[in-house]
Amino acid sequence: MKNKTDLKSLSAEALKEQIKTEQAQGQQLRFAHAISPLENPARIKVNRKAVARLLTEENRRKNEQATKSAQ
Repeated sequence: MKNKTDLKSLSAEALKEQIKTEQAQGQQLRFAHAISPLENPARIKVNRKAVARLLTEENRRKNEQATKSAQ
């Protein structure tokens, strides 16, 4: 996962691609955990937080654009 400063430097397309990748990885982790327990189940929590950070950055950018266009 990227740091906060790295997230801000990503382009919009790269950010969307990273979101898709993290969500797919999270789904794989959940499926693997349902079949047999993961060696480190905390990875699911870390992945969920990573997706949340990416989505937050995406929403921040959308809100920023909406604010600029409204003025």
